[in-house]
Amino acid sequence: MREKYKLRIGLFGIGLDTYWPQFKGLKERLEAYLEEVCGKLKNFNAYIVSLGLIDNPVSALEAGHKFRREDVDIIFLYVTTYALSSTVLPVVRRAKVPVIILNLAPEKAIDYQIFNNLNNRTAMTGEWLANVSACPVPEIANVFMRAGIRFHQITGVLHGDEEVWKEVSEWVEAANVANILAHNRLGLMGHYYGGMLDVYTDLTLQLTSFGGHIEMLEVDELSCLRRKISEQEIADRLELFYMEFDIDDGCAASDLRQAAITSVALEKMIEKHDLGSLAYFYSGTGIQENEDSISTIILANSLLTSKGIPVAGEYEVRNVQAMKIMDSFGAGGSFTEYYALDFNDDVVLMGHDGPGHLAIAEGKTKVRPLEVYHGKTGKGLSVEMSVRHGPVTLLSVVQKPDGKLLLLVAEGESVPGPILEIGNTNSRYRFPGGMKNFVNAWNSHGPAHHCAAGVGHIGRKIEKLGELLEMEVIKIC
Repeated sequence: MREKYKLRIGLFGIGLDTYWPQFKGLKERLEAYLEEVCGKLKNFNAYIVSLGLIDNPVSALEAGHKFRREDVDIIFLYVTTYALSSTVLPVVRRAKVPVIILNLAPEKAIDYQIFNNLNNRTAMTGEWLANVSACPVPEIANVFMRAGIRFHQITGVLHGDEEVWKEVSEWVEAANVANILAHNRLGLMGHYYGGMLDVYTDLTLQLTSFGGHIEMLEVDELSCLRRKISEQEIADRLELFYMEFDIDDGCAASDLRQAAITSVALEKMIEKHDLGSLAYFYSGTGIQENEDSISTIILANSLLTSKGIPVAGEYEVRNVQAMKIMDSFGAGGSFTEYYALDFNDDVVLMGHDGPGHLAIAEGKTKVRPLEVYHGKTGKGLSVEMSVRHGPVTLLSVVQKPDGKLLLLVAEGESVPGPILEIGNTNSRYRFPGGMKNFVNAWNSHGPAHHCAAGVGHIGRKIEKLGELLEMEVIKIC
């Protein structure tokens, strides 16, 4: 899916055709700058549509059609010199995608001494025009605002400004995540956990906000697939379990076998429906086959989550969206909730029963036998892991009273220390400003009790994603 619908980046520079016969070499110099920007963008895993230097309204109109035909997801507008806004508006108006204005001077400053010693007013004007990228930006911004065109600015230096390319990278990553969400197929199997009012959500809202498709699934299909798993597939999956997990000696061979059957079957189901994420819950009604399917699913979920197909229990639709966002940024995204508050160490204990994200675990994920799944059907195997020690980001997709979504973000640290060895995911998180301030601030925005935990501090990237999705982002720390 990612390769089929790879992010498509549009790029163009602007100038004024009146200048070219007046100032020899100016156009070629600006085109060289534009080619440098294009070369930088080619370092990202995206398809680049570069239309060169647009310098008059006719070519601007043609460029707008070209971007529309090329189905670009985001446009980078490199302001090379003064240009009329009439050469810009037609390009982006037709494309109808977010625009990033690159307001980049070629160098940190004009060399005033060399400039003033040119002794040729025409040459001096040409040199000046090669350095006035900031000049037309207010004009462009004014027209974009009046036209209702979304735009964002990066101001800096073309050469030697690492912050510029860091910000460009963040915009590209955010656009890539928005593109992944727009093409994601989310599977929903079963029903909501009855009584968890905070996790109930408007499914149409999810599609209109993030894009993608929702596929409704039945637990019966998973049970049917389980009947058809071969002995060789079971053996191969058991071998994979021992490679990926640290399996407790107390785990029964029969439980591991059943977990292997479900793991293979669930992957077949995912492949059949081309799913990029899954949320599920099944409380059971006495049909043993279906109850077996769900009670043996945790190892399967953990493997899938670590492969970029996040699985959320308790039919947590919004949280599986948060997990998908985190994973698409390369940060992981493990299903989590508050467990307890440690006032002695000023940390929040967070985790969840069910799947863990193996790729962001501190050490190898353990598999433990449980005699009961609290509040759920059956008993069997579960996973125990902590999120890798170091910087972390929490993300919650929150449904506001006005019916819109917001992204709630917090950055903190996963720290070592004792955890609850109960066969669930467990982590100790410390936040700037202290545990009490974090808890009060987080809860004040009304998130559901679940969130997604990922490694690294990626709040800036999530803020850019929110801009691209036109979704409010609140970062509390």
